[in-house]
Amino acid sequence: MNKPINLYTIGFTQKTAQQFFDTLVSARVTRVIDTRLNNISQLSGFTKRNDLEYFLEKIGGIKYIHILDLAPTKDILDAYKKKNGDWETYEREFLQLMSQREIENKVSQELLVDSCLLCSEAKPDHCHRRLVAEYLCEKLGNINICHL
Repeated sequence: MNKPINLYTIGFTQKTAQQFFDTLVSARVTRVIDTRLNNISQLSGFTKRNDLEYFLEKIGGIKYIHILDLAPTKDILDAYKKKNGDWETYEREFLQLMSQREIENKVSQELLVDSCLLCSEAKPDHCHRRLVAEYLCEKLGNINICHL
């Protein structure tokens, strides 16, 4: 039997840069997989794409990759965030989107080993990174999910 894959998730809001990077290094994360639709927003602070890639490598020797197929569409995100949509609708639509995109065929198990899915939400409860992790676990199996 193969050793289970450790897949982590993290959100950057409500964390200082020190807390964020110390958490990743302490967990021995080797790669951050950015699941955000927009990773260049001024609101991203220290997690803007180019800055984040630089800091991850310099601070922890951690690789960075942005996989847009792991992000919700603008329509799904706006309906939930800007139009006060309900979580159940968002979750259903995003799960359907991941299935249509067949993300399990675009992300290898090797890529997931000791990787961390990144988005902005502080907690995973109402966050698409949790849905991505659970979806991949269901489709690929043999994955331990740990929310940092």
